[in-house]
Amino acid sequence: MIKFSIVITTKNRIIDLQQTITSLSNTIKRKDVELLVCDDASTDGTGEYLKKNNWISIVNKKSEGLIHNRNILNNKAKGVYIISLDDDAQFLSENVLEEIESCFIMYPKCGVQNLRIFWGKEKPSTIASIENYELNKGFVGCGHVWRKSAWESIAQYPAWFIFYGEEDFAAFQLFKQGWDILYNPKVLVHHRVDVKSRKKQKDYRLRLRRSFRSGWYLYLLFYPIKEIPRRLAYTFWQQIKKKTLKGDVKATIAISQAVFDVIYNFPRLMKNSNRLTSQEFLKYQQLPDTKMYWKPKEN
Repeated sequence: MIKFSIVITTKNRIIDLQQTITSLSNTIKRKDVELLVCDDASTDGTGEYLKKNNWISIVNKKSEGLIHNRNILNNKAKGVYIISLDDDAQFLSENVLEEIESCFIMYPKCGVQNLRIFWGKEKPSTIASIENYELNKGFVGCGHVWRKSAWESIAQYPAWFIFYGEEDFAAFQLFKQGWDILYNPKVLVHHRVDVKSRKKQKDYRLRLRRSFRSGWYLYLLFYPIKEIPRRLAYTFWQQIKKKTLKGDVKATIAISQAVFDVIYNFPRLMKNSNRLTSQEFLKYQQLPDTKMYWKPKEN
């Protein structure tokens, strides 16, 4: 019986992917574990690399996008629990699978575990943490675990978001269905990314555009009507103040494009809305914010 499905989607990052899979080598030998990898039409030999091994792999002939691929992987997974990792992330903790299962057993209402994540090119100086389990508003894409039954109980990730926002979309759906999202500090994930360097990367403007619009999409999909105008206006002004007025031309273009995206998709947003009631919204607002970044405490 497959108990744990590890799912990874990747595109043109074969070196990162190989490092991640190597880090999982002992784990994926277990009979109760399966590894599923989706290659989104890579041109760097990733597809050939996957086909040479016995893992379950999906190799797209054309790019379908991260969110589309995550839907495919989660639907295909046979495990009771679906462990989602980025292709540039790996576990640093011991007894990962046991810790994941123990958390789900102790908290039967937990639909997703938001794992403790360290962001940085190098490993942290220590992996120790004295944090405890904690309810969260959401979870982070590069390291989380689904209870398969929770995944099957809600609407799938919105593939038309393309990139960014799918985790928050799912978090709202889980909240509406009575599932909890639990921060699990007992499992540490190393996301091998230099966050500060992203501003210098070629896709900086595209990332910003998708980030801005996904936040506005979520307001229109899930927030009570009376909350939307003020929040849209506030977040728009904050981006203008922090980006445009400080001379960030790329960000200004991204903001304009994101506004156009919202206008273009407005009918779709209204059609797919699943708003929180005023009472649900107050309860949701009381939840602790999503823990996205963990840093070790130095002695």
